[in-house]
Amino acid sequence: MVARKSVELSERVRVPLATHMKTLVLAGGRGTRLWPLSRKHKPKQFQKLISEKTMLQETVSRLFPLFGWKDIFISTNKQYVKEVRTELSELPKENVIAEPVSRERVASLALFLAMIKNKEFDQPLLVLPSDHLIKKKKEFQEAILTGERFIKENPSYIIILGATPSFPDTGLGYIKKGRLLTQIKNRKIYKVAFFKEKPNLKRAKAYLKSKNYFWSTGIYIFIPSLMKELIEKFVPDNYKRYQRIQKAIEKGDFKKVLEKEYPKMDSVSLEYTIIENYKNVALIPVNMGWSDVGSWTVLKNCLSSPEKSFIKGNYIGIDSENVMVYGSSNNLVAGIGIKDLIIAYTDDIILICHKDKSQKVKEVIKKIEKQKQFDYL
Repeated sequence: MVARKSVELSERVRVPLATHMKTLVLAGGRGTRLWPLSRKHKPKQFQKLISEKTMLQETVSRLFPLFGWKDIFISTNKQYVKEVRTELSELPKENVIAEPVSRERVASLALFLAMIKNKEFDQPLLVLPSDHLIKKKKEFQEAILTGERFIKENPSYIIILGATPSFPDTGLGYIKKGRLLTQIKNRKIYKVAFFKEKPNLKRAKAYLKSKNYFWSTGIYIFIPSLMKELIEKFVPDNYKRYQRIQKAIEKGDFKKVLEKEYPKMDSVSLEYTIIENYKNVALIPVNMGWSDVGSWTVLKNCLSSPEKSFIKGNYIGIDSENVMVYGSSNNLVAGIGIKDLIIAYTDDIILICHKDKSQKVKEVIKKIEKQKQFDYL
């Protein structure tokens, strides 16, 4: 059998290289809102949703040439390590960080901090999700360089990239910009006034109209030593376990201690526990064509206009409009007189939902878990 090769990712783009900077790509999530395509055995980040590259490959490809392979680290669940190495064959093996279990971002960061070298604790670090869409690569890269420069000059700050909203999305978190902190070339940096998670439609429309609010992308730049201090302050139990894991690396019993301590870490959100409670968070607004591809409706809008149908699969439609059909099998789907529906199907599952209800897929997942039909997860 011939081994499957990873897609060519390194691209030659004339952008100044970022120096002395690492990046951590978070690739351990399940992407449940894109069920049934995104499943436990192959979640969203390992699916080819937008192009012939998987979402993980897309994410890594837009990091070049700001970062070389040796500067890119992937944090993922241990069950996905083989998939990561297959997709990113040029990535050094030691740059894949395997989590024994899923424990959210604070734990992922703590594990990464335990494994980096002392000299890297005072250099800016970029942290970003593995499964988001960014259409304007140049804007994204320029914002990273701006953030790196700002953090070097202001190491007590955390930078977050805020995406310019294009519609009133009620499924995302929003950031309100505060006072202007500085301007680097033509890019302004603001103090974050406050965060608002998943507003109602009326409020989301007001946010869009005001032009003072931005989507929270989950893309951060900060100094690792600062994050270490913040984990100790806001999530002390995780910090104690981080210390034990770090000491185990020095003593040579890392795997044993990791398997014991990591599952006991608090499964808490980075945003809720640290970012929203820390006073020095700065915002770089970026119009980079960003989307979290966080639901079937959002994916449809990424692939076509909101009013048009999008078909991927074997489909026949009669007297139907504004339909999304997304299939990963050869089964024929026929629709008659349907409108504003999403039909996503695999070999064993068919999902049918109204385009305005796709955020509720998570509720289906909860019911499947409650009924213990785990083969469908």
